Amino acid sequence: MLQCESEKGLADLSMLPIAINHVTAPALTARQLIDVATQLDCVGVELRNDLGRALFEDETASSIGRAATAGGQRILALAEVKAFNQNPEDKQQAVEALALTAAACGAEGVALIPRVADDMIERSAQRDALREALQILQPILEEYGKIGFIEPLGFWNSSLRFKEDAVAVLDAMGRPDCFALIHDTFHHFLVGTDKICPELTAIVHVSGVVDPAPSASEMTDAHRVLIDGNDRLGSVAQLRALYGGGFEGPASFEAFAPEIHKMTDLTNALSRSIAFITSQLLDTGAGAA
Repeated sequence: MLQCESEKGLADLSMLPIAINHVTAPALTARQLIDVATQLDCVGVELRNDLGRALFEDETASSIGRAATAGGQRILALAEVKAFNQNPEDKQQAVEALALTAAACGAEGVALIPRVADDMIERSAQRDALREALQILQPILEEYGKIGFIEPLGFWNSSLRFKEDAVAVLDAMGRPDCFALIHDTFHHFLVGTDKICPELTAIVHVSGVVDPAPSASEMTDAHRVLIDGNDRLGSVAQLRALYGGGFEGPASFEAFAPEIHKMTDLTNALSRSIAFITSQLLDTGAGAA
């Protein structure tokens, strides 16, 4: 069950729970990603269905689930159901299919990604669309015992930009256990809000932008690299605020940049980024930002 008491937090930041989203290493198979996560003492992985191939390649869901268990890894989420908040009646089959696969491999939930289109939707309309979608999808998730991880996207034309809007909808619904939020350090920076809502956050997607050229409005997924001292997003400060506010979940690397995907020694690069993040959190503590 999702921990919501804000007075609790991660007691030992030297044991920072780290995970890897498959988009960080898309050339790896699901089993190879689990092996890398095990080598790095991660707590889990997120697997994706949008990498241009079958979710588990030529393996079964149960075999990948066993591999994760053997490596001490959780399968945190299967991603993703796109545009879940647009015509949600039409998304029921996709959510059910992914929830069924999650049950077969032991994944904790499925990622729900809002629509991004060439228009801007008023925030009140965003909340209404979200409420409708969650009410339709709730019975499916409850049937399979899975969490729907809602990830607001900070792009100007996202149909769900603000975490606090998602929180308002979940509050009105009585905070069902089958829903939780993903906080993304990139998208949080794009939105420009200081609202972090740690009490309903289950996973944090972490990445950095080190290119000095693009403005916030010009940043795209292709700019998202591993976090180091040149990060413009303030990702470490976001983590500090989240853990200081009671968040206890994993920080999952989600780097879309082609230069990350081309690395010949991604494991060592991830290890260095993990060490940097941990050292910064230990040096500055986990107090409020």
